[in-house]
Amino acid sequence: MAGVNLSSIVKSYGALQVVHGIDLEVAEKEFVVLVGPSGCGKSTTLRMIAGLEEITAGDLTIDDRRVNRVAPKDRDVAMVFQNYALYPHLNVADNMAFGLRIRKMPKDEIKTTIDEVAEVLGLTPYLERRPADLSGGQRQRVAMGRAIVRHPKVFLFDEPLSNLDAKLRTQMRAEIKRLHKRLGVTSVYVTHDQVEAMTLADRIVVMNDGAIEQIGTPMELFNNPANTFVAGFLGSPPMNMVKGVLTETGAHLAGVEIALGAQYHGQAGREVIVGIRPEHVSLKVSEGTSPLPISLDLVEPLGSEALLHARLGDAELVFKAETNGDIAHLSGVSEVHVPADLAKVFDAATGRALVAQSGSGSEG
Repeated sequence: MAGVNLSSIVKSYGALQVVHGIDLEVAEKEFVVLVGPSGCGKSTTLRMIAGLEEITAGDLTIDDRRVNRVAPKDRDVAMVFQNYALYPHLNVADNMAFGLRIRKMPKDEIKTTIDEVAEVLGLTPYLERRPADLSGGQRQRVAMGRAIVRHPKVFLFDEPLSNLDAKLRTQMRAEIKRLHKRLGVTSVYVTHDQVEAMTLADRIVVMNDGAIEQIGTPMELFNNPANTFVAGFLGSPPMNMVKGVLTETGAHLAGVEIALGAQYHGQAGREVIVGIRPEHVSLKVSEGTSPLPISLDLVEPLGSEALLHARLGDAELVFKAETNGDIAHLSGVSEVHVPADLAKVFDAATGRALVAQSGSGSEG
């Protein structure tokens, strides 16, 4: 196994710089997810680790070996692509064995390896089938199997689940997590889906515009976002953002004052953005909360819970509420109660959290 270290990594296409000197250490056996919107540089970063994109500046090491100029085949990494990248004329067994044959592994060892990995992935009944005869989930398992049989030092995943339907994505997420637990191979995974990032990662790297916004465990980033970008990107639905002004003990939001944690006291008059997670509010009065009057637009039932779409002044808000098997009691909701210790406050001008937060890494 091996760790991966990116030090001041830059990628430019001519005069256009798309990755801006990022620093990242991936520990041995760690599962790190790069997440961010399209065009943020996450796939380019992954391709530089794989050797499929040339590094413009900085140093990349795998297992303490500098690999900037090392060919992809000699880096001992295996990549799983979004489009599976299977050979259509070969059956499952031959697709999985292709790289082993190139390495001149003995035939009996190849068969043993393929059989073992096929059993792990549930592919044994499909070894004689071609990719066209498989479902999307089965094709992705084959792509993963082709990577696993090589016993690489590092697994690289480039949005491997984006072509699957919602149910299959959920199933494959669980399979990938189980595989990582079983194999313990250092893994770097790229996705634009924050749910994948939250469920799979040991640590998440949030990227934006070619830079790293924050690094931390899923719950560190969820609970203590370093800025409004991270706060709005992680969470489903994302954090509500309301412009306001700090008072001595709280904040004015659209003419309504709510209490805030003591760390925000003593900055009266400062223009801020207050972040409220949809799941953090309550419909009932409780100690340590402030009432927030809202204008309810609609109720979106999801089964055991519902989403309340509402307004506060010009701000559009979404809150979660339990249905208790019925949504009739939610149609008359006119206020929610915000816990002072869970609301987050960001500077209105910079978007950065007002107090030092845990879980932050390199800042863009």
